[in-house]
Amino acid sequence: MKLSARNQILGFVKSVKLGNVMAEVIVDIGGNEVVAAITRDSAERLNLQQSKPVTVIIKSTEVMLATD
Repeated sequence: MKLSARNQILGFVKSVKLGNVMAEVIVDIGGNEVVAAITRDSAERLNLQQSKPVTVIIKSTEVMLATD
């Protein structure tokens, strides 16, 4: 699938917590984690399960950076 979004990061599903309507998906990206909140229907349709490779696509109007 080709997509115009530039912020695409490959990772692996670490966990999926299904709720009644929404699902919380934690993706491991080289030892760091990204958490996505998606619909339960989407999680089931994508057959998300632990260790499945996924692409995290970040589309945002604002990105913040911090330093110590």
